[in-house]
Amino acid sequence: MYLNHVALIGFLGSDAEGKTTTNGKSLTTLSLATKTSFVRDGKRHERTEWHRIQAWGKLGNYAARFRKGAHVCVHGELRSRGYTTDGGTVNTYEIIASAILNLRAGQRNTAAADAPVDDQEERP
Repeated sequence: MYLNHVALIGFLGSDAEGKTTTNGKSLTTLSLATKTSFVRDGKRHERTEWHRIQAWGKLGNYAARFRKGAHVCVHGELRSRGYTTDGGTVNTYEIIASAILNLRAGQRNTAAADAPVDDQEERP
């Protein structure tokens, strides 16, 4: 059995970037910051990681509403891809979202109503 599942909770560093592909599919990209803290030599340190999230189809339409600072939980799978530049090969990692939850207190969480958790036919 194999499992490729990622769950992240963090804040968006910028507004969602929505677009439509040449094939007519909806794609929204999110920039999600997560933070880890630890103590070393008696001092508290923090480390911020930035994650590129892709949401396709109905989930992408839902994700396009998010603005900078939104507190969200993202579930999905980790994907890697590489491309070549003048400087050599670049490897990048992205999360292909299967569910996005709005964690802001007092907000109606509509991810389940607006976007199916399993939207495989819309993904690349």
